[in-house]
Amino acid sequence: MNSPDKDIRFLKIISDHKKLIYKICYAYCKDPDDRKDLEQEIIIQIWRSLDKYDEKFKLSTWLYRISLNTAISFYRKAATEDKYREQYSKEIISLQEINPAENSSEKGNKDERIDFIYEFLEELDKVNKALLLLYLDCNTYKEISLILGISETNVATKISRLKTKLREKFKNN
Repeated sequence: MNSPDKDIRFLKIISDHKKLIYKICYAYCKDPDDRKDLEQEIIIQIWRSLDKYDEKFKLSTWLYRISLNTAISFYRKAATEDKYREQYSKEIISLQEINPAENSSEKGNKDERIDFIYEFLEELDKVNKALLLLYLDCNTYKEISLILGISETNVATKISRLKTKLREKFKNN
């Protein structure tokens, strides 16, 4: 692909999928400067991999895979340096079951549920965290399996276990 075409395609991909990239950055980095560094690293990896994109896969699946792999590598590096801790931002992760409330009392209850889910996410290892993020973003088991490189059966099993664990945690609170 020639450079001007690649530049235009790249900019469109980044523009069209910036929420996906931001969501991953917010899920793996607490510090705003670290999030910017991770975002930049993800964008660099997308640029480097653009010529290798196989169009038989959905673009979002390919982008999730690059973003999550980059974030996990970034997280590992940060953990080794003991510089970063994993945290989550309420603004980015889309939780389809929780809709904005119209009145403040409903909003308070929903905010508590969102906080509870973030607390739960913080307890997970990097693979289960990525799995749950993808699931909450309404990806199919097949898409999740392609992104994470595990079988659909394994995805279903892990999601079932996470749901059970989450129900137990809700029940105990």
